[in-house]
Amino acid sequence: MKIGIMADSHDHVPIIERACELFNSEGVQMVIHAGDYVAPFSLRPLNQTLKSDYLGVFGNNDGEKLGLQKAADGKLYSSPAEFELGDWRVLVAHEMPILEAVQASSRYRLVVYGHTHRPEVKRAGETLVVNPGECGGWLYGRCTVAIARLDTLEAEIIDL
Repeated sequence: MKIGIMADSHDHVPIIERACELFNSEGVQMVIHAGDYVAPFSLRPLNQTLKSDYLGVFGNNDGEKLGLQKAADGKLYSSPAEFELGDWRVLVAHEMPILEAVQASSRYRLVVYGHTHRPEVKRAGETLVVNPGECGGWLYGRCTVAIARLDTLEAEIIDL
């Protein structure tokens, strides 16, 4: 299963649109967003451009949760959240602290997080851990997302 991963888009709609177009061209089967959308209008590309389904968690900058939840049609959850994708269990969190306990276990096939705005891909046993970096590019000036393959436990960071 091929998964598109993004986080920290912070209302940067043209870049979110570009990420959705990339995910479409790569044929991802699901997109995971690890929080910090900020305003409900920033979900428009996910709702209108993205060909696959998406899900996500709220980040620390997502203050208008009711509006975001309505715009996402119920696809956003409190962080951390567990999901079943195909045969695999996935954990999505915005902030890092939850990961320290999780990385030692083999309970999840994929752990996704954001918040740091720094991309990272690593393996912890049979768990793939991915921070896609900042989609929005506001903090470090590098707009990135990730594409992960759950069958091979591989992921790559892609500059938009």
